[in-house]
Amino acid sequence: MNSNPASCEELLAQLIAHNTVNPFFGGPVGGEAALIAHLEKLAHGWGLKTRRCPVPGGGENLLITCEVAPEARWLLFESHLDTVSVAGMTVDPFKVTVTADRIHGRGTCDTKGSGAAMFWALQDYARSAVRPHNVAMVFAADEEARMTGAQAFAAQELKEFLPRLDGVIVGEPTSMHPVTAHNGVIRWRTTTRGRAAHSSVPSNGRSAITAMLRVVETLESRYVPTVTKSHPMTGRAAFSVNVIRGGTQVNIIPEKCEIECDRRTVPGETAAQVLAEREAMLAGHAVEHDQLYVVPSMGDELSHGLLARLQPLLAAQGLDGTGRGAPYVTDASHYSAIGAPTLVLGPGHLGQAHTKDEYVERTQLDLAQKIYRGLMSAR
Repeated sequence: MNSNPASCEELLAQLIAHNTVNPFFGGPVGGEAALIAHLEKLAHGWGLKTRRCPVPGGGENLLITCEVAPEARWLLFESHLDTVSVAGMTVDPFKVTVTADRIHGRGTCDTKGSGAAMFWALQDYARSAVRPHNVAMVFAADEEARMTGAQAFAAQELKEFLPRLDGVIVGEPTSMHPVTAHNGVIRWRTTTRGRAAHSSVPSNGRSAITAMLRVVETLESRYVPTVTKSHPMTGRAAFSVNVIRGGTQVNIIPEKCEIECDRRTVPGETAAQVLAEREAMLAGHAVEHDQLYVVPSMGDELSHGLLARLQPLLAAQGLDGTGRGAPYVTDASHYSAIGAPTLVLGPGHLGQAHTKDEYVERTQLDLAQKIYRGLMSAR
């Protein structure tokens, strides 16, 4: 495990060998930390500097840098450390399996494939004679559950780079097509309260479930039709109620019921606007809201220069360099939100991620490291 990899594929195999399933999905505590220690050792062996960046609430990001000159401008690459659950996988999740052009294993596509290609490109760049940029790479914590790693890096370390930052490339499976805009998300929990009583005399109590039925009906019949905003690149906004919990046992009138809601926002919408609309819609209902989670949407306004630098490299590989939009969210939202030119670009397709036989094509992995490497050297 500690030996230096001889290729990008070997580096990917080392990343996959670490169980970094997010603890929210049943993964081990300390999985990301073990991988950080391994990456740190490799980076030092390649002559790169590292910094561990604390994440409030627990965990760390790993920042790896190749600074060629104090006055040079920076390019920054980011890939997250964690993965989703391995439950139900039909391939060994922690040992790569190669079939034809496919490399299987948990995280090969989302998104250790991106991380391996970026890190491999960086170590090669660090040894080259032509180094026009300072280049940094971030291995970010906890993307799959809460994006706490990206939030922390955006709030702290990224601001150090902003005065001389040309852009941030976030690795996610895009088939190496640049995504320059994507939607955001706002999630919350809504709770109704009742009064418990024995179910033989229901009138002695007040059902929180009945109250919640009225809330859900209002949201589905009155609120959903108002969620109509759209964006030419990222599609339509959306809202859905996706979790409901209520009651303790069948012979007790329930005193509590809760739902979890998911509101997808398009570029131009703000959390303040969405929450104000929610409050207005549910006026008259006795409800409580908590567990607010916000990932801002990302427009393409800041990324034009970064995309222009990338497009010749994509064209040389026969790829369309037109900026695209996406309906999902990524760490890129948090970097763009503080003014960093940001786009999403990585090997593999979203349909290959989080699957029972997750994989990335070897050709995609090779293409990724070539393009990342080319961007580092592009003037």
